[in-house]
Amino acid sequence: MTSPSSTSNVMLSISEKKTVTIDLYRPLRNYIVYNYSEREAQNLEDDLQTLKQYRVDIESSSSSASLAARRDLLQNYYKALCAVESRFPISNDQDHVNSLTFTWYDAFKNRNKAAQQNIHLEKAAVLFNLGAVHSQMGLGFDRSSVEGRKQASHSFIAAAGAFAFLRDNVAMKASMGSSTTVDVSVECVGMLERLMLAQAQECVFENSIAKGNTPGVCSKISRQVGLFYEEALAALSVAPLNQHLDKTWLAHVQLKASLFYAEACYRYSLELHDKEEIAEEIARLKSGVNALSEARKTSPRGSPQQLLDAINKLEATLNLNLDRAMKENDRVYLMRVPPASSLPPLAAFSLVKPMQMNDILDASKEKMFASLVPDNSAKALSRYTEMVDDVIRTQAEKLQQGSELARVRLREMDLPDSILALEGNISLPEALKEDVEAVQICGGPAGLDAELQQLRDLKRVNQELLVQTEELLQKEATEDTQFRTQFGTRWTRPQSTTLTKNLQDRLNRFAANLKQAAESDARIERSVRDHAALMSILDRRPIESALPTLARPILSLDATEDAIVGALKQSLSQLETLGAQRAGLEDMLKEMKRKDDILPKLMTFTGSHEDLFRKEIAKYDHISEEISQNIEAQEQLLLQIQAQNEEFASIFNLEDYKASRERIYRQIEAAILKYREIKENINEGLKFYVTLQEAITNVKQQCSDFVMTRNIQCREMMEEVQRKVSGLSFQDNRNSSGYTYPSVGQAHQPPRTNPETGNIPNSCRPQTPAYQPSQQPTMSGYSQTPPPYNSPQPPAPPYHFPSQGQPYQHPQPHPQHQQQLPPSHEYGQPAYPGWRGPYYNAPPQQPGAMPQPPYTAPSPYPHPPPHQSGYYRQ
Repeated sequence: MTSPSSTSNVMLSISEKKTVTIDLYRPLRNYIVYNYSEREAQNLEDDLQTLKQYRVDIESSSSSASLAARRDLLQNYYKALCAVESRFPISNDQDHVNSLTFTWYDAFKNRNKAAQQNIHLEKAAVLFNLGAVHSQMGLGFDRSSVEGRKQASHSFIAAAGAFAFLRDNVAMKASMGSSTTVDVSVECVGMLERLMLAQAQECVFENSIAKGNTPGVCSKISRQVGLFYEEALAALSVAPLNQHLDKTWLAHVQLKASLFYAEACYRYSLELHDKEEIAEEIARLKSGVNALSEARKTSPRGSPQQLLDAINKLEATLNLNLDRAMKENDRVYLMRVPPASSLPPLAAFSLVKPMQMNDILDASKEKMFASLVPDNSAKALSRYTEMVDDVIRTQAEKLQQGSELARVRLREMDLPDSILALEGNISLPEALKEDVEAVQICGGPAGLDAELQQLRDLKRVNQELLVQTEELLQKEATEDTQFRTQFGTRWTRPQSTTLTKNLQDRLNRFAANLKQAAESDARIERSVRDHAALMSILDRRPIESALPTLARPILSLDATEDAIVGALKQSLSQLETLGAQRAGLEDMLKEMKRKDDILPKLMTFTGSHEDLFRKEIAKYDHISEEISQNIEAQEQLLLQIQAQNEEFASIFNLEDYKASRERIYRQIEAAILKYREIKENINEGLKFYVTLQEAITNVKQQCSDFVMTRNIQCREMMEEVQRKVSGLSFQDNRNSSGYTYPSVGQAHQPPRTNPETGNIPNSCRPQTPAYQPSQQPTMSGYSQTPPPYNSPQPPAPPYHFPSQGQPYQHPQPHPQHQQQLPPSHEYGQPAYPGWRGPYYNAPPQQPGAMPQPPYTAPSPYPHPPPHQSGYYRQ
């Protein structure tokens, strides 16, 4: 069953079913002579000879005929069989064509055969062979070229269409006989349809690779190939196919399913690598490697060597990329790799579907044996169908109009809502109830205080971060001033205030932002206080408890309220019963039309067609009468309900209740609008503070880097100053109040005094520096020299955001901050100025001077590493 192809991946084709010789000519001609006339048989001689020749050609398996000619023969013979089926009853009945027995062998187990005296087996076998021929045509094309792959895909789609048509129209009938074969069963042809679709999609995948489509597109196409093979594998793994087909089929489909799943993982991992989503890339590559390894272990003996070679080649590629990704993650990203079970399913995109064979195999225009069914009979059948459709359409419209009329009249009378309100079963309109539930799920007005507290806490965190950052710069500036005063002209290092002007300006803007944000926060809090009474209704649980109740009158003159209510409820119940009856009548109409097939009667009826039509259409009269009675009864009942409702409304003062209820509805709507307005402003505030916290954290990191660099420069300058003064006499300096500062390499000598140096702050004393560039991993694309701070720098990404358990803990700098990637936007923007508007409008970031990361991805991660936490992730 397997044929080699010109490409690296082998595909499958289906062999045709075999049959035995049978004579269709003599039995059919005898039937025509017996039931019609000898003259009619002579007139149909050409049709009988054509049908006979079709059968002879079908029986022949000569390789001289092309596959295209074989396909056309099978299609023509199938349409001829449809014409035979409608005109010649074939069975073992004495009055039918009872001398024909169709015999066909199983395509997969040639020793098994089926023999039936009905035409359904013949039609099923022809359709099966049509699909088989299409599969052989697909395998015959040269798939090394783009055009060859397109033609092969088209043939496999046609094969899938033939098997789908067989499954949906003939397979069940062919399997109901006393003798059947598995190959034409619903299970088998369904499996073959999936297999052909898989091979068609595989051709599309090969073309997408040849055309250079993006890895994401190729991944989706490949995943769909795997899904089709997995569906075929599922059918092959259960009865009746698990013991029927050769084991090589199971091995082929199993290996292909794993191969294209791994191919999808590989293509998708390329897209993930371009996006620098290294953690998921590693997980996808591991999943693909595991699938290939498992497939190779479980594949039975005799598996196609071409597929095993393709699996080994793909596995080597996956492992190579996996090693590269893991090294990059260990050196740069340090991201946690998610388990395979937590990954979402790979996306799939189907570009093939079974070819629609209805038009190709349509026998309605078949002229064979046309005289046995005169044209006037065909026209008569069409006319009867139109009559039935007209009856169905008219009665269905009556039913729909009746139901719509009942709904409108009840809505005008506010029923049954007023009855439910009297019984305490009050409910909001559905749309309003959904809005209230959405508010309550979010915590409702009572939960706004917690969110306001979160705003205050976030503001405090930002203020603390800002103070800490300013203290860093102030401390360094103070030390710089001390050295400048002490050493005078020898201290040639630039002043701190000159270098930190840009950083200080940004900190000043942040301070202004916080001040303006505090004003907006105050407006939000005032709005919450001012509208607390209005929004308090939203905290009612259930919300229906806020609605007014329809109460009984305080004084009753004749105590007839219960009787009036009881009568109205009974009438509503009767109306509901009539509605259920209409639904049942509509279903009856559809079922009658579905079963109404008068073709056998029309073909054998010898009288007037009009008489037959009147007799057949009369069966719809009783249901039409029931529909009319239902509509009339409903009209009378609605008049009765209207009179009862007027009396009910008068006694229970229904108008005042409706007005009160509408006021509550409007109050709830206003409360929802105000809550959403405040909630939106709070969310904007939270977003602002979280974003500002990132910005301040970035600037704080830059300040820390600046101070560290200045400390290194301080030590180097101290060494230089010591070298310059090392020639002085120690005797001259004996009365000096300070000690000489030891140079690098003399850190363990006793300290000495020196008039030039004096007492040196600890921050600049020679010692092993905390920042050691030589010990950091060397990566291409990064400079080992810290950048200057007298020009604007792109902010570094945030490092430890506060966690959920400790929301406002002071953030600590990441030890590997020199290798973090710059964020994708500028944070130091004006605070949100207004009550209703956005908090800030961020302008596009100016390009920075930070080098690109040391890998081939074109852009940095859009998200912070997953081990960080915080209120907001970009």
